[in-house]
Amino acid sequence: MRTKFVIAFFLAISAVGFSQKKALNAAKKALKSGDIEVANDALKAAEGQLEAADDKQKAQYYFLKGQVASASSDKSLDKIEQAANSYTKVLEIEEASGSKKYTNQANTGIQALRQSLVEQAVADQKAGNNKEAADKLYLGYKTKKSDTSYLYFAASNAVNGKDYDRALKYYNELIDLGYKGIEERFTATNKETGEVEPFDSKELRDFSIKGGTHIKPEASKTKSRQAEITKNIALIYITQGKDEEAIKAMEAAKLQNPNDPALMQEEANMFYKLGNLEKYQELMQAIVANDPENPNLLYNLGVSASRLGDNEQAIKYYQKALEIKPDYSSAQINIAAIILSGETALNEEMNSLGGSSADYKRFDVLKKQKQDLYREAVPYLEGALQSKPDNVEAVRTLMQIFYQLDDPKADDMKNKLKALEGGN
Repeated sequence: MRTKFVIAFFLAISAVGFSQKKALNAAKKALKSGDIEVANDALKAAEGQLEAADDKQKAQYYFLKGQVASASSDKSLDKIEQAANSYTKVLEIEEASGSKKYTNQANTGIQALRQSLVEQAVADQKAGNNKEAADKLYLGYKTKKSDTSYLYFAASNAVNGKDYDRALKYYNELIDLGYKGIEERFTATNKETGEVEPFDSKELRDFSIKGGTHIKPEASKTKSRQAEITKNIALIYITQGKDEEAIKAMEAAKLQNPNDPALMQEEANMFYKLGNLEKYQELMQAIVANDPENPNLLYNLGVSASRLGDNEQAIKYYQKALEIKPDYSSAQINIAAIILSGETALNEEMNSLGGSSADYKRFDVLKKQKQDLYREAVPYLEGALQSKPDNVEAVRTLMQIFYQLDDPKADDMKNKLKALEGGN
């Protein structure tokens, strides 16, 4: 009796195996003929017996399922994810069993899906559909989690799409993964053109060197993206009105990179956005102490000093920036603007004067003070025009100043302004 039971059991197993194989062959045949619906039905029939199937049949089932989902007319993200998950399952099964029958094809299938997602995401970005681009890039990350760059760009698109909660989720996931985003770049100089050209890999670059078409091979690494991620997290919290969370996010980043100048700059910028200009000034002064020859840092200190109402200090910072970078037009414009801001008080007093002899004398004194302000501002405005001749506002301001000073250069500025404004 027991012998009959064992025989019956093995016959049942054989029947299941035969049915499974038949269903998979039917799906494969339907796929070749392009009949996706029939292939899908065949796979549904095979699915019910999947637990009893061997690894070889399971791998084939998931591979065919990936192909069916990929070939479906429904190009939704759900279908793409279904295809990617099926191909990934193939890789897992064959990795465990030691078989490689479908591994290469599954890898190719995943790569094709990822490439399609990137192309669609780029199209979404160009159309301004950043949220949709973020969806596709995040799915690209899920298909191959070792490629964290997809997650980084998904977060960036979520920020641009103002989907801040999702951006925070992605950024925090990057932080948990220890993501830095440092990439190695390979370049070489084209012997014919003399241009430095990038290569996708060291192997391709070295091949060109050996071929004699390129010389001077070089390798470099990009900067870490951690400071940018921290900045964006803090800015998101600021946008959401969560100032304490913004400060905590920056403090956590500083623990990891206490001497990172880019991070120090972002912390200063954060306090600037929060309106804490005193803290901004304090941080910026520390940054400048580490990089005293950086004109941009000095310029930024000038801007914040001016906003704090310390125009005298602001001018000193701008002038220090100009000592390092004499053609820094923005610094020249800002100095001129501070100088000319003194005109307001003079105009108010002049307008308040009466018709007495003393008032007329006072008026002449104030008028001379105004003209002295104009003459003090002129060199800075002219300097700004030397580096940026198309600065319309600088030209207009100079024209008005020269008219006030009865300077014949006023007509030159008038003609220049007409030319810049298209003759109007």
